[in-house]
Amino acid sequence: MFTPSGWPFHTIVFAAAAAALVFAPLAPAAPAPAYEELVRLLDQAPATLEAEALFEAASGRAQQARALPNPTISLDADNAYGSSPYSGYEGAETTFSVSQPLELWGQRGARIGAAEAEAKAASLRRDQSLSAVAGRLALIYAEAETSSLQHELAVEALSLTQADADAVMALVKAGREAELRGVQAESEVEAARAVADETLANRNAAFARLAAVANLTEPVTSIDTSLLDRTPKPFMSDGVNPLGVRVAEAELAAAGRYVNVERLRARPDVSASLGVTRYEEYESQAFSFGISVSVPLFDRNKGAISAARAEQRAAEARLASLKLEARADRSAAQAQLEAAVARTRAADKGVTAAEEAYRLARVGFDAGRISQLELRSIRSDLIAARNTSVESRLARVRAAVELARLDGRTPF
Repeated sequence: MFTPSGWPFHTIVFAAAAAALVFAPLAPAAPAPAYEELVRLLDQAPATLEAEALFEAASGRAQQARALPNPTISLDADNAYGSSPYSGYEGAETTFSVSQPLELWGQRGARIGAAEAEAKAASLRRDQSLSAVAGRLALIYAEAETSSLQHELAVEALSLTQADADAVMALVKAGREAELRGVQAESEVEAARAVADETLANRNAAFARLAAVANLTEPVTSIDTSLLDRTPKPFMSDGVNPLGVRVAEAELAAAGRYVNVERLRARPDVSASLGVTRYEEYESQAFSFGISVSVPLFDRNKGAISAARAEQRAAEARLASLKLEARADRSAAQAQLEAAVARTRAADKGVTAAEEAYRLARVGFDAGRISQLELRSIRSDLIAARNTSVESRLARVRAAVELARLDGRTPF
């Protein structure tokens, strides 16, 4: 098929599609939202949705546990449509009865208590999951910010290295330095450029990971609200057990209640019935009532009771282990946080000293008082000091996240 202009139709379609791809606007990019804003969106995170669904399931079982057993209605006809004298329905006996299971021995209360205890444990596990998700988000946010800062430092280091190389090349042209020094300077520039390229790739990967974990629809190009510069505020637990211990305590309480449920299931099942019988032959009726009791002769629920008690012992052991570890873990996390805060202060002072040393070294190099090797060494110290400052801040965030995880709260 050809158009009036003589161009084949499929060629025009292909050209239009290519133009649409070339001139289509790129996906918008924006700085990452602040950490607090991302935390408010965590209710849509898969892990949070899972924990919320499990809590709703436990709450539904607690609601169902309060339901009474349903009655049974029966209608029976005897002595009808047989052989003489029961050939018709005139001599039939019709009985209508209602039977109601009776939950004796405290069975209903035990069932409700066990379901409510499980719902409480599920609620604490939901809080624990939200705390873990918020902590993971804080780490990914801080790692993305760290990657961005490391790239900025690498670009700045490249600029410093290039400036030093230009100064060396000027001395080489003036005959004050050997050509070997110029080659060395150019090699340092290329090495610094390679580091800048590597940190750029790391930054882009970290931004992509942050956007994926935070469920952001737009790609992240920068981080405007810093998390690394925040000094974690002290948190007083007020003697309250860590969330992990409280979860284990709730699970132990639920396990104990399930032992009681299984123990009471071994008791006989009791049902009460009430009915009325119609005697067609005499055109009269009479009431009937009764009690039925199951006999636990073959099934005494011993296996289920043993299993419930074993689960209770496992919950007791888990709680004992967590209690032993909780205080030590929290003390260690607190010590790590304090050490990270101290390292950050020391690293910042180191950066200030390294910057002043490099400034003086550059003045001395331009004046011919220090060599290129000394300048290179001092510049390397400055780059290392700046990277150490960034890494110490990341370590501080990690320590704060770990302490918040143990306390069962959102960091920062």
